[in-house]
Amino acid sequence: MVGNGTSRLAAGFLKDSPLRNRRFRRFYVGTAGAALGYTMQGTIAAWLMATLTPSALMVALVQTASTGPAILFGLAAGALADIVDKRRIVLATQAVLFGATALLGVMALAGLVTPITLLAITFVIGAGFTTYLPAVQATTNDLVTRAELPRAIALGAVSFNVSRAAGPALAGALTAWVGTGSALLAAAAFFVVMILAIRRLRVDAPVLPGVPERLLPGIASGLRYVRHAPLMRAFLIRNLSFSVCAGALWALLPVIARDLLGMGAGGFGLLSASFGAGAIAGALTIPRHIQRRSLTAVVLGATLLWASAVTAIAFLHFTIVAIAGMFACGAAWVGVFASLSSGVQSAAPAWVRARAVAAGLVVNQGSFAAGAALWGAIAYLVDIQTSLALSAATVLALLIVNRGHDVRLGDEAEVTPGAPLPDLGLPATPRPDDGPVLIQIEYRVAAKDHDAFLRAIHDIEPARRRNGASDWRVFRDLADRDLFFERYIIASWGEYVRLRARMTVADRELQDRVSRLHVGEGEIRVSRLIGIPPEEMAALHDESLRRQP
Repeated sequence: MVGNGTSRLAAGFLKDSPLRNRRFRRFYVGTAGAALGYTMQGTIAAWLMATLTPSALMVALVQTASTGPAILFGLAAGALADIVDKRRIVLATQAVLFGATALLGVMALAGLVTPITLLAITFVIGAGFTTYLPAVQATTNDLVTRAELPRAIALGAVSFNVSRAAGPALAGALTAWVGTGSALLAAAAFFVVMILAIRRLRVDAPVLPGVPERLLPGIASGLRYVRHAPLMRAFLIRNLSFSVCAGALWALLPVIARDLLGMGAGGFGLLSASFGAGAIAGALTIPRHIQRRSLTAVVLGATLLWASAVTAIAFLHFTIVAIAGMFACGAAWVGVFASLSSGVQSAAPAWVRARAVAAGLVVNQGSFAAGAALWGAIAYLVDIQTSLALSAATVLALLIVNRGHDVRLGDEAEVTPGAPLPDLGLPATPRPDDGPVLIQIEYRVAAKDHDAFLRAIHDIEPARRRNGASDWRVFRDLADRDLFFERYIIASWGEYVRLRARMTVADRELQDRVSRLHVGEGEIRVSRLIGIPPEEMAALHDESLRRQP
């Protein structure tokens, strides 16, 4: 009877869960294994450093070596995941994570680890995990439907927070039982779970025509997209505003347990576990909230919950209040970040999705680092309560400041590629690096539609710029007031080909609004001009000089 009840419960859960999809289920187990291996390695590395040196600075630098690569290489990792097959990146990074963690374990068993080698290998592991994250998060979109995406991301939050709670506990138990070297080898084994999970996984990701992007131009393309996509900017602003204030709790949690509550190491672990339990509870409820309320309302509610809980922890020095407050903070934490992550992954087109995810990771890690330093300094100069209270007041003030930056889930039209554009029919195709390319589009508009045309063409500018254009302007003919020219420049012919392929259904709808106002005879005239390289101009000039008598 109990078995049948359990089976019915599991079946009911799987009915509405992305886990009913076998490919996603295998992928999900792999991500859980990778997260567990990473959190275990970080915990064991910190303890190993504490056994190697009495320096608190060196112990703290383990965390810096682990998270610093996210700030240094996050944008490059995102660009790489958009350019290269994401599955290969996941396999390669898991191999690096396995190899580096296993090497550290063998060196620990042999007694060869020094503080410098420990920091160096931990930095390599941090770089590997930084490269892995954008690729694995962007892969989620290729395995689930858009309707399932918020639930899939929430499940990822559950997995990560369970790993963050269970990883240190498992690492501590293994270290005490078999020693740091063997515990590191056990942590390395968890990376194999992801390798086995994704080794045979085939993901049908869209392939854009033309020459693939290179890394540095790819980073620039990602930054340009975020700059000219108002919704993406709103996600990053909300992320930064919350992260820089949330850093106070993480930075001060050990001294909160020790000084405000008079708790020892066990109490600190209890507070951390309560936070993890709240995060799991929040992740399980977030998909339902996103379905029923706007994304802005969900983020607002979670932020208010965070501020209230932190204030209670700061001024009500009771253990039960602190435990409940940490539970609420965990739920609020996932409420903010799972909502923002769902929004980013639903609103970013496939060609730039990993870069959008990576931008959020960089902002998140950088804000945490800055916030931890700021609130730690205030706690040192004044006191812990003041620092926590100021962080809660600041996050509320930033809600007011950022009230114009609403966030939402992306529309299907914003990420669905538009209909393929017709072949250009050029007598000779330029080389990918030829350029720059000047595009000039000629419109004839009736006098009564001038204002409507200018409003419509103004809405096209962000789409042009985020897809690759620069120096975008609209001109009017002085001799013929009904004649307008849209002109913009693209860095190279290869980038122009990518620009045409990046147009979404929403971009095409904007173009159609403008095109319907054209009243000239025949189709709208488009001129494509390519820049002559300076060296070619110089050669022609020298040749003309030689020909002169």
